Amino acid sequence: MDVNFPTPLVLCDIGGTNTRVAAVRTPGGAMEMLRRIRTDDFPTFELALADLCGNIGIAPRSLVLCGAGPVVGKHLTLTNAGWSLDGEALKRHFGLAQGLLLNDFEAQALALPIIDETHAVVIGPDLLTDSGPRLILGPGTGLGVAALLQTGGKFVAVPTEAGHVGFGPANAAEEAVWLHLERAHGRHTAESVLSGPGLGRLHQARIAALGLVSTAKTAAEITQAALADTAGPESDTVRLFWRLVGRFAGDMAITFGATGGVTLAGGILPRIRSLADAGSFRAEFTAKQPVEELAGRIPTRLLVEADAVLSGMAAIARNPAAYAIDYRARAWG
Repeated sequence: MDVNFPTPLVLCDIGGTNTRVAAVRTPGGAMEMLRRIRTDDFPTFELALADLCGNIGIAPRSLVLCGAGPVVGKHLTLTNAGWSLDGEALKRHFGLAQGLLLNDFEAQALALPIIDETHAVVIGPDLLTDSGPRLILGPGTGLGVAALLQTGGKFVAVPTEAGHVGFGPANAAEEAVWLHLERAHGRHTAESVLSGPGLGRLHQARIAALGLVSTAKTAAEITQAALADTAGPESDTVRLFWRLVGRFAGDMAITFGATGGVTLAGGILPRIRSLADAGSFRAEFTAKQPVEELAGRIPTRLLVEADAVLSGMAAIARNPAAYAIDYRARAWG
């Protein structure tokens, strides 16, 4: 199926907390960042997009959207916010010629081939990559994980719900924390610990286990306090969070055999870079006996350019044939 995305093209990265919007106004034109809005400032995506387009004077002919939730055909419901998106309804509402819905980390994976090396920092040794699977994951409002493969000259994204796998302690100190750790949906999962809300849960549990006092409760408060006092209890929680991200990333890396490398993304990790020790991350990442040799040769990096996913979505719109997406089932044109 031949697909094209006529301009003006509007691109949206829709998260549980924030939505970032960009546009390509003319054929072959450069992507232009437009605005970042808070997702919960609008009851629906339709109202948010209409308000934005009205303010900047653009009438989109096509949309490429990614959102933090599972995609079923042309439908997406955000996991951690109240928006539901229906491609066919959006097409009718805005008079579109074409559109496409992607899971947020599916889009992150598809953006991997175009990430500029200046948009990421290497974690640990600067290892060589091979042509194997690539993996991207990261904590934000939730925890996203997706892989990227290349076959037949086309890129194939493998979105997952790996953030909802069970996640437990690995030593006595962590066991003491887990005794106080709040469950989410009745479970301890990777997302319930390694996300914005998870950082809050982890900190409160760690403080309770140690009998300390901390007024910081949200991820923003914890990271702000940690950066202000690098010897305080909040900074110790952030460092534990970072090590746990390393452990989970290593587990996902050997699950997918991600010899093409692992990229960390999400809203939290770039903000805590100054507390993110590469050695402790790699120690957790590679402690995968008896396959530590495999884990040890997988490179890791941190994406520090938040808008890279929008550039990746623009690349899909420029050259849809390069991506193995089931456009017949998923595109709206």
